Amino acid sequence: MLISQMFKRKRCVFSIECFPPKQTANFDKMKDTLREMSRLSPDFISVTYGAGGSTGGVSTVEVSRFLKNELNIEPLAHMICMGSDRQKAAALLEELNAAGVRNVLTLRGDRTPSRPESPDFVHASDLAAFVWRNQPEFDIHAACYPEGHPESASQQEDVNNLLYKQQAGASHLISQLFFDNMHFYRFLNLARRAGITLPVSAGVMPIVRRSQIERTVALSSASLPSDFTRMISRYQDDPESLYKAGIDYSVKQLRDLIEGGADGVHLYAMNDAAVAAAVYDGIRDLL
Repeated sequence: MLISQMFKRKRCVFSIECFPPKQTANFDKMKDTLREMSRLSPDFISVTYGAGGSTGGVSTVEVSRFLKNELNIEPLAHMICMGSDRQKAAALLEELNAAGVRNVLTLRGDRTPSRPESPDFVHASDLAAFVWRNQPEFDIHAACYPEGHPESASQQEDVNNLLYKQQAGASHLISQLFFDNMHFYRFLNLARRAGITLPVSAGVMPIVRRSQIERTVALSSASLPSDFTRMISRYQDDPESLYKAGIDYSVKQLRDLIEGGADGVHLYAMNDAAVAAAVYDGIRDLL
């Protein structure tokens, strides 16, 4: 099923993100994790970009194929501009098509030494337009940033840029993680006023371990509300209590979003089925 159709059938779509293991030896363990996540009946599971092959890891296609054909769960396969070009993108789409996967999330991707700039895709909207023109049977999805993209001059500029993604064929947006729902509501208001009509899934990540805090905030550039910082200050040296408090914080955040009318909620579960299940238990009555 095309994911865009799910938003026409459900008041709030529930999804989870996973990432391919960096070692093929760990794929069986990941399959067990995905089997556990499948019991939560997610509407789809997004699979972050993994090249596999010569890198020694598991590819996005392999994980997506397992979700689609073994677990009967709709995968959302990530595609990135960095390190890619028209030929590589076409080959990836062909692999996904052969696996029965029709949903892709088009992203620029992080700049790293191992991933050169794409000669063909400067922005995610360029990649989205390529998919739309060449493989119109695919359902295209894109990212959005409730607090603005770090490289944008302003949040309004960033919101205006979302129009390019919408015009390039995107049918749905998934937000970067955030910890203060007011940022999401403000962003959504700005987006609707700018002419963005696409459904938007709100991205939430449970912070349940101290090691996640600095790394997650640094990568996401998300601001930290006082309730969150008080939680961290109180429990950062008490792993068990931090775990419970982190789950509770995410549940409260998600319940507010669902009750506030979010089109979808997207759980960044970091391949942790127990965390996903604990959060789901706290929101299942609303879904």
